[in-house]
Amino acid sequence: MKELSTRQEAVRFLAVGGLAAAANFGSRIGFSQFAAYEVAITLAFFVGLTTAFILNREWVFVRANRSALPEQMTKFLLVNLLGLGVTLGVSVLLARRILPALGVRAGLEEIGHFAGIGATVLISYLAHKHWTFRP
Repeated sequence: MKELSTRQEAVRFLAVGGLAAAANFGSRIGFSQFAAYEVAITLAFFVGLTTAFILNREWVFVRANRSALPEQMTKFLLVNLLGLGVTLGVSVLLARRILPALGVRAGLEEIGHFAGIGATVLISYLAHKHWTFRP
């Protein structure tokens, strides 16, 4: 496959991130029907994680070593577990503390979770580009 420019790669990463975030966000709403907010975020994280891994490996980081699947999966999981901590921390802090203190009463969990997902974008891109999927 043709090598992508850094710009093309970044745009594709953002597109994949958007799809993975939508899978994460949408599944969290479903999981919230039967699980606590924190548990639903954690379960949804793995839906987004699986979506992101497959699409990043096949469409974004096309120069990555194709034979290094187990190593890439491990690194991807480690980077994203750090991201889960950030996502969970930001989501809960906003939904339970900051937004209510600001007088926000509606959509607390949705706003918190959306911001939590967004908080990990740049660090995830850099970690995956230079560590997880390096050529």
